[in-house]
Amino acid sequence: MRPGRDRTLGFTLIELMLVVAIIGLLAAIAIPKFAGLIIKSKEAAVKGQLGGLRSAISIYYADNEGNFPYTTLGSLTVGSKYIDAIPTISIPTVPAHAPSNIVGAGMFDWLGPPGSGAWKFNFGAGALAVSCNHPDSTGRVWSTW
Repeated sequence: MRPGRDRTLGFTLIELMLVVAIIGLLAAIAIPKFAGLIIKSKEAAVKGQLGGLRSAISIYYADNEGNFPYTTLGSLTVGSKYIDAIPTISIPTVPAHAPSNIVGAGMFDWLGPPGSGAWKFNFGAGALAVSCNHPDSTGRVWSTW
């Protein structure tokens, strides 16, 4: 060995602290972006459930000579011909609404109270919507989907 060359190779504490600080800064920027994506993905799941139920209602209508399912959509699940079960709706932007697979049926008015966050079905017109007058993450009212 030559004199003066007895240093060990590796990273210094300052270099390691700098790398940790950079990783922390990148995480602080990226995490809020992902939080918004999680809410949007949950909203997309509700839209998918709504579309699936509407499709099942349309197929039922075609199979039953122009008659929509009556009241709670239970006839869609009989024998699993149209759907296996009424999907549970969970509204991510309104935590006050508990997850529900309840279907309120009849004639309904969206100008009334905010609703329960459940499904609302107008069996006279075959219209299905979400019973919620709160906005989603884009500002659009849930019941207008």
